[in-house]
Amino acid sequence: MTQVSLFIPCFVDQLLPQIGLDMACVLRRVGYQVDFPEDQTCCGQPAFNTGYWQEAKPLAQRFVEVFRSAEAVVCPSGSCTTMVRNFYPELLATSDIRNEATELAKRVFEFSEFLVKQAHVSDVGAFFPHKVVYHDACHALRELHLKQEPRELLANVQGLELVEMLYSEDCCGFGGTFAAKFNMISAAMGDAKAGNAEASGAEFLTSTDPSCLMQIEGILRRRKSTVRTLHLASILAQTDKSSRNTSAMENRSAIR
Repeated sequence: MTQVSLFIPCFVDQLLPQIGLDMACVLRRVGYQVDFPEDQTCCGQPAFNTGYWQEAKPLAQRFVEVFRSAEAVVCPSGSCTTMVRNFYPELLATSDIRNEATELAKRVFEFSEFLVKQAHVSDVGAFFPHKVVYHDACHALRELHLKQEPRELLANVQGLELVEMLYSEDCCGFGGTFAAKFNMISAAMGDAKAGNAEASGAEFLTSTDPSCLMQIEGILRRRKSTVRTLHLASILAQTDKSSRNTSAMENRSAIR
C-alpha cells in the first residue's frame, strides 16, 4: 500500500483545516501518497447520535460511494472513524450497499492507529521540545481500543517530554449534542479535565479528536490557563527546523 485517502471531519474542514494539512504532511513524510476526495461530506454522526437515523443514512451512503475504491482511508478523529467502522453496518443494515459498507469500514483508520498498526511506524521524525499531556478521547479509547498508539508516537518525538495526568480516560464533557443539551454538566466535566491538565505541569494537551480539543481549549481559555491544545497530527508534523520558531508553531495549528 502506497496511497491513502484522507477523510476530513467537519470540525477540521470548517474550523481547523491545519490539522488535515499536518496529517497529510506526516503521511507523506513516512512514504505515502495522499489524495483528498473532494466529494466527501459529513459522515452523519451528529444526526445518528441524536436519533435521526433516516437523515444520517444518505450521508453514510455518500461516504461509501466516495471512498469505495480507496485502499485505505485515514482520519484525524477517533470519533468519526468509529462512526464509519462501528456504526455504518448497523445504520445501513437494510441498504443494498451494506456489505460494501462493512468491507470499507475495515479500511478506515484513525491517524495514530494507521501509523502504528498499518504503516508500522512509531518515529515519524518529529521534533517538539515541550512537555505534553495526552487526553484519551472516548471514541478512540472505548470504541477503537486505542490507548498506547498515540503515546508510542509521542514518546518517539525528539525533545518531547510526555507526562500523564490524573483521570486521563475521563470524558472531557463534549459529546457532540451532549454539550448543548446538558451544558452545565458538560462544562463541569471540561473544567475537571482542564484542571488535571494544569496539575500535570504540561505546556500542551494533545489528543486524537479535534472536538475534544475544542471543548478543553474553551475551558482553558476561560481559566486563563497557560496550557494550550494541539492535535497529535500537528505535533508530529513539527520538525527540528519548524519548531525552532515557537511563535510560528503556535500560529500553525494551536486551537484558539
